[in-house]
Amino acid sequence: MPELPEVEVVRRGLDGHVAGRTVAGVEVFHPRAVRRHLPGAFDFVGRLIGQTLTAARRRGKYLWLELDSGEAVLAHLGMSGQMLVSSAEAPAEKHLRVRFTFADGGPELRFVDQRTFGGLSVEEMTTVDGALLPVPVAHIARDPMDPAFDLDDAVRAVRRKRTEIKRALLDQTVVSGIGNIYADEALWRCSLHWARPTDRLTGPAVGRLLTAATDVMAAALAVGGTSFDALYVNVNGQSGYFDRSLAAYGQEGRPCPRCGTAIRREPFMNRSSFSCPRCQPRPRAAR
Repeated sequence: MPELPEVEVVRRGLDGHVAGRTVAGVEVFHPRAVRRHLPGAFDFVGRLIGQTLTAARRRGKYLWLELDSGEAVLAHLGMSGQMLVSSAEAPAEKHLRVRFTFADGGPELRFVDQRTFGGLSVEEMTTVDGALLPVPVAHIARDPMDPAFDLDDAVRAVRRKRTEIKRALLDQTVVSGIGNIYADEALWRCSLHWARPTDRLTGPAVGRLLTAATDVMAAALAVGGTSFDALYVNVNGQSGYFDRSLAAYGQEGRPCPRCGTAIRREPFMNRSSFSCPRCQPRPRAAR
């Protein structure tokens, strides 16, 4: 699933291409695409026609378009959701789920989702700690790229979890935006195994880890994020290139860039975790 850098790439594209434009029409081609909008597709369309999209926002992995009504279109990208800006003359994509047209007659906004795990919904907004958020996102913590992110608060929140460090990194109520890819990369940079207990890490060690996560996500953002296939693209349909710079994630059997030992893959939460056996020894209690 897309993580903070990938979602931020899409947010920037949306903010540049659709913010300030008024919705003239909405077509829903698959009911699952709006299943999170509980009143249904007819209500979804009716709530949007005539509304102006004022800005594209993000918190962690969550993306939304603010409306001049004071509500927002919350986008769940899921595993294959794409928000594409396309000319009206462009053929419909095979997995086109929702189409937005605009009063200015310019490029359309299309929600494409091959696996239909994602979706769109119109949500009310609420204020949490001075930030205006869609109600379903209100419980999500600030991410490391948020100007109001407090590193000391995040360190304390991680150490309170009493769990494995990678589980804490992936807990979006503790710190948001970090997923499987960038957690593995940050842990590799700090020479920490994913099973290290949070309560056995010092505050400075957790601080270095969160800083490493911030740095690796910034590096990924600079090259458009990480794309392993054609399912993650920006609003213009272009892929990111950070997969070429990954040190640990997805590198099973390849030499560790630091010591040359073959990267290992271990099962983790129905997924996989990648690390270097030499640089990131498994803690004794987890052996």
